[in-house]
Amino acid sequence: MRELVYTGFMTLDGVVDSPGGTVEGHRGGGWVFSTEFVPEAYSLKGEELNETTALMFGRRSYDAFSEFWPTSEDHAAYQDLPKYVVSSTLSEEAVIKGWGDITILRSADDVAELKQTDGGAIFIHGSAELARRLSDADLIDRYNLLMFPYLLGAGKSLFSSADNDRRGLRLRDSSTYSNGVVKLVYDVQR
Repeated sequence: MRELVYTGFMTLDGVVDSPGGTVEGHRGGGWVFSTEFVPEAYSLKGEELNETTALMFGRRSYDAFSEFWPTSEDHAAYQDLPKYVVSSTLSEEAVIKGWGDITILRSADDVAELKQTDGGAIFIHGSAELARRLSDADLIDRYNLLMFPYLLGAGKSLFSSADNDRRGLRLRDSSTYSNGVVKLVYDVQR
């Protein structure tokens, strides 16, 4: 069974949207770049490359990332990896060319079937709404989070406010950095 890993930046109050700037939609956006750059705080991103065998996006994150990741030197390692986009509206004709194999999945059931196939870890980048749906369906196996020292008070949250059954998390790894960023890696207990 393949492991499904959510990886992302979040604020202390759980907001994950607009880490790169206000153009992404949140008036408090840009909080990643407002934080002092400490290279070791981002070591998790490099570590992830060693185990990523595929990427998964929701429709909006796919649209946003596909504009610059295919030509970004910082994301060159992702170029040829298989990509899965979970969307009920994306057409095959709208899929960009030259960014590796891209498969459209239409539902959480399709994601559950994909997890049953052979292969390594699939990493979800961005995609807060998708992550909430997949978490509610108990399909996410691990959370790789870099928590930033901000309270935004509003924005897309990684976690649902639905009255779900309690799920335990087991801390796999954590670190704190001089810029206030905290690395938190949790396995979902089943």
